[in-house]
Amino acid sequence: MDHENTARLLNLTTLLSAALILLVLLSLRRAHIRVEYSVSWLTAAVVLLIVSRAPSALAWTASMLGIANPLMALLLISLGAFLLVFFRFSVIISHLKDANIALAQKVAVLEYRLQYLHEERKTATPG
Repeated sequence: MDHENTARLLNLTTLLSAALILLVLLSLRRAHIRVEYSVSWLTAAVVLLIVSRAPSALAWTASMLGIANPLMALLLISLGAFLLVFFRFSVIISHLKDANIALAQKVAVLEYRLQYLHEERKTATPG
């Protein structure tokens, strides 16, 4: 791939990462996303923005990883960043599912107790 195509791809990566930052900030402002979840997306977008604006750092990373083409290093960094974000959200979803199950069980126990007290009250009052 020649220098012009490399520059074009880096510029596209810059635009996409800037758009992701803007999207996350707007979603955060409108309360569509919670702050603790936006940090992961913002971190991934900023990493991509920095890497796309620092071709020398990208070339250094590629040489450290033993990759001949710096654009392959960009792809690897991008995939790695988003895989980490997705893994983090998988952990969060798992915790939320466990908490949801525990909450449903507690509600079921409380409903049973409430029904038992209601029936006990019915039988205790003369009618």
